[in-house]
Amino acid sequence: MPSFRRRENGSATARFPFLFLLAFFATTSLLWSVSAISPAHAQTAETVEVTDLAGRTVRVKKGVQRMILGEGRQLYGLAVLERDNPFRRVVGWRDDLKVNDPDAWRKYRAKFPEAEKIADFGNPYTSDFSVEKVLALDADVVVLDLGNYFKAQESGTIAKLEKAGIPVVFIDWREDPSQNTVPSLILLGRIMDREKEALAFADFYLRQIRLVYTRVGNLKEKDRPLVFMERAAGYNPNNCCSTWGATNFGKFVEEAGGRNWGSRFFSSTSGGDVNVEKVIADDPDFYLMTGANWSEAIPSSTAAPMGYEATDEKVQASLKTLTARPGLSLLRAVREKHVMVLYHQFYNSPYSFVAVQAVAKMLHPDRFKDVDPQATWTELHAKFLPVEPSGLFWATMK
Repeated sequence: MPSFRRRENGSATARFPFLFLLAFFATTSLLWSVSAISPAHAQTAETVEVTDLAGRTVRVKKGVQRMILGEGRQLYGLAVLERDNPFRRVVGWRDDLKVNDPDAWRKYRAKFPEAEKIADFGNPYTSDFSVEKVLALDADVVVLDLGNYFKAQESGTIAKLEKAGIPVVFIDWREDPSQNTVPSLILLGRIMDREKEALAFADFYLRQIRLVYTRVGNLKEKDRPLVFMERAAGYNPNNCCSTWGATNFGKFVEEAGGRNWGSRFFSSTSGGDVNVEKVIADDPDFYLMTGANWSEAIPSSTAAPMGYEATDEKVQASLKTLTARPGLSLLRAVREKHVMVLYHQFYNSPYSFVAVQAVAKMLHPDRFKDVDPQATWTELHAKFLPVEPSGLFWATMK
């Protein structure tokens, strides 16, 4: 059992930092300006000065045409901004979308087969990252993930790219999604010259997340059910269980009107492993978990294959397998079928507000009779995404 570090629950405003996003826009908009310079890899180009999610001031070509993504799953954001073809500007990326979300990869590849031509760069946070390859592709910008900022520093990736005249910007919808999702989309909208699309998504995001806040923001602690959120249940079938602290999916639970079990013990973004006996002793009111189609990359995985190709039959079979692991049948939440599985990639996606709605409706059905997360998911696709909704992205145990 790990050493646990106690963490106090925050106030309602601490749980809902997105309330200050509009103030963020008003402040940071003063930092954006357009000018003309001559970077090393271009003759003359109009540029935009932005402050990225690491707090760095960066000059980037306005309307970038050649982007390298530090993570393939950053496509989730580009799809909102570049609906006609989210791959159009991407010349290189890491292959994590193909490995960790093959359903989404196949869904998008079927509509945009040219995506097969995107160069694979491997891990940009290691010392063997090829700046020469970036230069060969004449990249306008490299987009990296805030959670790997220190790795990018230590590996020398940032310094090497800056020396070569290639700007680097950091975005985030994993470290602190409720605070950083919209600013990250606004940032990308600025450098892609897609401000209109970014602001339209911001309006939608804030409207949907406020449907939750207005119902649970003032809930007393006694009215917030205790929730255990298992991270990547079944990814390693021999491990139970990993969880989050008051970040990411743990934060989603708190925003949805619950008390996240792991918030009392973990302060890091990644959370940690716990002893199942401790979970059984605390007997949470709800048992939630995340899943994805990892079986292609990890054949031993027993995770619920959430995603665009998931079926109810396969998901329910996985839930039965997962809740049959040693000790879990002792939980009141399992006996009463207060069990839900959610698409794991919500943890690294600008669509996480849909997960918050789904969890809120699970925890407080009476308060959310008029809120339909599936309708929100469908509307998101209809208004912002180039693909049609299919599959399953959350499910309750039957």
